[in-house]
Amino acid sequence: MTTLPAASADALAISQSLVHAIQAEIRQRGGWMPFSRYMELALYAPGLGYYVAGSRKLGAAGDFTTAPEMSALFGRALARQLAELLPQTANILYEFGAGTGKLAIDILGELQALDALPERYCIVDLSPDLIERQQHNIRQALPHLAERVQWLDQLPEQLDGVIIGNEVLDAMPCELIHWTPEPQQRGVGLDGERFVWADRAIEDPQLLQLAQAIQPRHDDYVSEISPANIGFLHTLARKLARGAVLLLDYGFPAAEYYHPQRHMGTLIGHYRHHTVDDPFFLPGLMDLTCHVDFSAVAQAGIDAGLDLIGYTTQAQFLINAGITQLLEQLDPADAAGYLPHAAAVQKLLSPSEMGELFKAIGFGKNISIDWSGFLRGDRCYTL
Repeated sequence: MTTLPAASADALAISQSLVHAIQAEIRQRGGWMPFSRYMELALYAPGLGYYVAGSRKLGAAGDFTTAPEMSALFGRALARQLAELLPQTANILYEFGAGTGKLAIDILGELQALDALPERYCIVDLSPDLIERQQHNIRQALPHLAERVQWLDQLPEQLDGVIIGNEVLDAMPCELIHWTPEPQQRGVGLDGERFVWADRAIEDPQLLQLAQAIQPRHDDYVSEISPANIGFLHTLARKLARGAVLLLDYGFPAAEYYHPQRHMGTLIGHYRHHTVDDPFFLPGLMDLTCHVDFSAVAQAGIDAGLDLIGYTTQAQFLINAGITQLLEQLDPADAAGYLPHAAAVQKLLSPSEMGELFKAIGFGKNISIDWSGFLRGDRCYTL
């Protein structure tokens, strides 16, 4: 930890206030809270959590970089897929977790070029800081389209449109399970003022059923289960009268997710472009994520009545959607304009970078099942 960048005094004060709030809730709960609640507070506690306290999260000065920040070609390629889907709906686009607004800007710009603009572009985000940045950035980049963009604090009762989410599922609070070999729920307790791990019997029937269905071939195994991911898919399915859901994130099918060699799980922290194994490090100043179990996500969508359209790697989806053709449209002689995009596309597609670890999964209801993004290289058979 000594090699990590130092936090400012103001940032440390926010983190310390959050620590005190979490400690107080643990004591109020009798000395223990589920890890999912700790993660929820660390990320979303009002005024103190990582996503709501105003720290810079994305880009070189933040804690991590997402695909839209790397190159506009990412959003432009997604827009080509969206242009096929929007006319089959009420022509409304919903984006969850819009970051700085960069993805929205790139998608809207490409959809305009394709003469396929949505009637409305609705953003659902939990971070007041990021919403403010989204509004500013969209007004600056697309002043003539800004009136089409709306921010929602809750979803309408019925959805008729296309829903997209890039790196949304991994940011939802997850449960930690410790198989020994019987499953126990891992939570957070206190040793004096320090946060410590503490396991308890699983009391929630749904969580117990999910944990018992997983049988890791390892005597001492810790990993994650995300009822929040499942609930999110169920909510979208219940509200979606017609349309599509496209989600991109990093993760694996269940057979890889719960592989014996991955016996310490996938939970990780991101702090100033460093990965941190200790989730108790500077709460509120560090992002916490876990990889996505795409088998569970697929099953949740199917169980809720959605059609599973496709599942493939990010690289294959972007290639199918035309990202290499978009790169070819740039002039290689313009080194300053071409090379950053070429380097970004290489990272987005490379199996050793983001191309293989990141996946795309699509669901539909009352629309065509033929999506260009899943035309080649579909991997639903691995789920």
